[in-house]
Amino acid sequence: MTDEHLGRLDDARGSRAGKRPAMTKRLWRKVRAPLAESAFVLDGITVAIGVALRFIYAANRTAKGSHDASAAFDVHAPGIAAFWHGQHILAPCMKPKGAKMAALFSRSRDAELNARVAERFGFEIVRGSGGRDRARTLEKGGIRALLTLKKALDGGTAVAMIADIPHGTPREAGLGIAMLGRISGRPVVPVALATSRRKVIESSWDKTTINLPFGRKAVIVGDPIHVPADADDAELERKRREITAGLNAVTAEAYRLVSARK
Repeated sequence: MTDEHLGRLDDARGSRAGKRPAMTKRLWRKVRAPLAESAFVLDGITVAIGVALRFIYAANRTAKGSHDASAAFDVHAPGIAAFWHGQHILAPCMKPKGAKMAALFSRSRDAELNARVAERFGFEIVRGSGGRDRARTLEKGGIRALLTLKKALDGGTAVAMIADIPHGTPREAGLGIAMLGRISGRPVVPVALATSRRKVIESSWDKTTINLPFGRKAVIVGDPIHVPADADDAELERKRREITAGLNAVTAEAYRLVSARK
C-alpha cells in the first residue's frame, strides 16, 4: 500500500473518530428530555446521588482547623447560609440531622435534579431566582421566592442559598441574598466546604468542583453579615460586596486547610 493510500486511510479514520463525539452529543440531546421527564429515572438517579454524597462526605477525614457546622447552625439559626456555585455539591451533607432548612432553586429543568437531591436531605424547596439586580429579581419572579424564604425564616426555618447567579459572574454575589437579609432581619453567613481530593470541571462557567473520597475535608463558617432593615440601594450594594468578600475568604481558608501538609 502506498503512502498516499495510507494517508487517505488515516484521514478517513480521523474523520470517523471526529464524528463519534458529535453523534454521541446528538443522541444525548434526543434522550435527555424524555429522561428528565421520567419520574422513575429521576428518582433512581436522585437516590444514587444522595448515597454517593453521603459516602464521599464520610470518607473524607476532617482537617485540623475545620469548623463544626452543627454548632455554627445553632449559633446563627435561623440564618441564611450562603454558598458559591460549583463549590456547593457536598453542602447538603452539612445540614444537622433534624434541622429545618429551606433551599432556593431556579425553575429551570437543569435545577430539578439538584432540588430532588436536596429534598432527600430534608430541605424544603423554594423555586425562584436570586436575581442580579432589582429589576431582574422582579422580572423572574424572584421577589416571590424571597418572600417565601422570609416566611420560612420567620417561622424558624434556616435558609441555604447560592449567592452567585447561574451563568453570571462566578464568585460574585447577586443582590437577592442581600435583599433577603434586609427583609428578614436574619444574618447572611458565608459557608465553604473543600476536599483535598477533587476534580474541577474547567469547562464549566463556575469551575464546578466534584469532591472525591479518601482525603481531607474542611468546613469554614464566616462571620455573620447583617443587612439593616432601612438599607437603601447604596447600602444593599455595599452588603452585596461584603457577602462576596466573606464567601471568597471562607473558600480560600477551606482550601488552605485541606492543602496543608500533615
